Amino acid sequence: MSRHSFITAFLIISLLFFFFTCEQNPTESKTKVPELVTYEVTEITGSTATCGGNITDDGGATVTARGVCWSTGQTPKVSDNKTNDGNGAGSFTSHITGLTGSTIYYVRAYATNSSGTGYGSTMSFATDSVPTVVTAYISSITYTSAQSGGTVKSDGGATVTARGVCWSTDQAPTTSDNKTTNGSGTGSFTSNMTGLSAGTTYYVRAYATNSVGTGYGDVRSFKALSTSVPTVTTASVSSVTYTTAQCGGTITSDGGSAVTARGVCWSTNQTPTTSDNKTNNGTGTGIFTSNITGLSAGTTYYVRAYATNSVGTGYGDAISFKTLSTSLPTVSTASVSSVTYTTAQCGGTITSDGGAAVTARGVCWSTNQTPTTSDNKTNNGSGTGSFASNITGLSAGTTYYVRAYATNSVGTGYGDVRSFKALSTSLPTVSTASVSSVTGTTAQCGGTIASDGGAAVTARGVCWSTNQTPTTSDNKTNNGSGTGSFASNITGLSAGTTYHVRAYATNSVGTGYGSVMSFTTPGTMIDIDGNVYQTVKIGDQWWMAENLKVTHYRNGATIPVVTNSDDWYNLSTGARCAYGNDQSKVATYGYLYNWYAVDDSREIAPSGWHVPSDAEWKELEMYLGMSQSEADGTGYRGTDEGGKLKEAGTTHWNSPNEGATNESGFAALPGGYRDSGGNFGGLGSNAAFWSSAGHNSDLAWSRTLHYDNAGVYRYGDDKRYGFSVRLVRD
Repeated sequence: MSRHSFITAFLIISLLFFFFTCEQNPTESKTKVPELVTYEVTEITGSTATCGGNITDDGGATVTARGVCWSTGQTPKVSDNKTNDGNGAGSFTSHITGLTGSTIYYVRAYATNSSGTGYGSTMSFATDSVPTVVTAYISSITYTSAQSGGTVKSDGGATVTARGVCWSTDQAPTTSDNKTTNGSGTGSFTSNMTGLSAGTTYYVRAYATNSVGTGYGDVRSFKALSTSVPTVTTASVSSVTYTTAQCGGTITSDGGSAVTARGVCWSTNQTPTTSDNKTNNGTGTGIFTSNITGLSAGTTYYVRAYATNSVGTGYGDAISFKTLSTSLPTVSTASVSSVTYTTAQCGGTITSDGGAAVTARGVCWSTNQTPTTSDNKTNNGSGTGSFASNITGLSAGTTYYVRAYATNSVGTGYGDVRSFKALSTSLPTVSTASVSSVTGTTAQCGGTIASDGGAAVTARGVCWSTNQTPTTSDNKTNNGSGTGSFASNITGLSAGTTYHVRAYATNSVGTGYGSVMSFTTPGTMIDIDGNVYQTVKIGDQWWMAENLKVTHYRNGATIPVVTNSDDWYNLSTGARCAYGNDQSKVATYGYLYNWYAVDDSREIAPSGWHVPSDAEWKELEMYLGMSQSEADGTGYRGTDEGGKLKEAGTTHWNSPNEGATNESGFAALPGGYRDSGGNFGGLGSNAAFWSSAGHNSDLAWSRTLHYDNAGVYRYGDDKRYGFSVRLVRD
């Protein structure tokens, strides 16, 4: 290397060293300690807190350490307790630990750079303390338990996690001794102390624990009750009889030890003990009832309640009582009732057996005024209480004297004497039944004989006449003998006639009669063909009791017979047919007529009669029991009105012919129908009848009865249908 090159290199190296040296310490003379702010202290507990700071100026040099320092002295330094919360400028948060509760601390933020350590302003704070507690007074002291409690006035700045009372025989009990746990938080609480020893002095105080520790209330002392025999009172003696009585007692204190036996003891000595007679009525304190048995009549006893625990037996006061002395039974005689010509009813009540079992009881009677058991008597069992006696074998119209009796080992006691007179013989008492099933020549009646008048009924029945007071000299039935109900069949009547009927009964005194009933037999109607029909009066209406079978209108014009189904369908004028075109059916069921025959001005009915209107059908139905609203309805209506119209039995009707009684005498027959297409149906199961009232241009009102129910159907049916016809008198 040349000398020139060497000099050049030296100069370059020298310049680089100079610049490097200048770069390393460009502002050495300008750095200072950091500037910072201390944050408020938060989240204070008994041993921790949160603080921090903000480094607003690093002093011209990198902050290499930062945090907070604290002490109980007023000027804490990094030589005291501190945190280390990283480096660099800006905000930071510090967690202070290891504090002592109930202590005042001073804290400030710090930051260190190459020039030294800078501090923020000093903050002070106090750590949390243990809770403040007051001990409640001691109450409800027993042999083994007591009650106390306390009030947590302050939680010391930290949540109370446990509270209660602690107790010991030492004067400064702690939670290491016996204690209760009664929840958490501040406020009042009640504590039950158990497991105490009788007669022992205890010290108790309330406590409350938080994260700092346990605070105690003031100490209170008490003494558990001492064990003794139970305290007992004897109840009053009641229900004293010849051999029994009732007593009992109340155990107001068990003496500090469980009562293992209790009851009453008794003796003829004035101071009974459990070595004498006694009951055993369970265990424990409280009220009990005792049944004393096996006593002797007329004897004075002494009784007292007792209760036994581990210490011994305590007794109540002794109470004396005397059992009843044995005597005759005490009896009262019941009133005499149900007196007839030969019988009566009586009885009695035995209110006391006199101290000895009643072995016989009943009533005795005679025509003498002081009956005894040597006279007529009943025997109605044994024992006390009420009994009923049936007196028999009396003579009609005779006065008797009767009294109750009861017999025990001492003798027979009697009740008061009652007198009565057996009924005298008279005419029988009779009532007449309603008249039913009236036809042109027959009817049904009957009666009930409520009393035979003291002499046997030898004949009974009904008598009838057109006179208003029929007797057995008129027409009559003979329906056996004796009392009770009977039924009578009246025959040989004349159609369209009013009769009067009454029941009768005959005994040895004579004949007694019931009230008079009146009825009118149905008349007849003859149509233009000479057919004779039975009629029946229902309410204020006279109805045919058979189906119409006329073949001519009133003016003599023939009502056409139409057998062809197509021809029947096309009809708009009157026509008739036999059911199934079988002429043999007409004698029983009459003809089926379409509505055009019913509505023909030539009249299908003979003079004085007409086809019933819809309103006249309703009048009939309501007379039989249907309401107005039901009658105005359509379809199935009512309950049993159809049954009252239908012929009874299953001679013509299919079974079961539900509800059929023919109570009205209408005797409806199931003649079936022919529909608008000419088809037949319903024979034996349906009775269908036209009314004269049209419903609209195509329909007219009708009535139908069915074999399987007892109602009445009201429909608007096609006028081409073939139905039976019943007429009603003008």
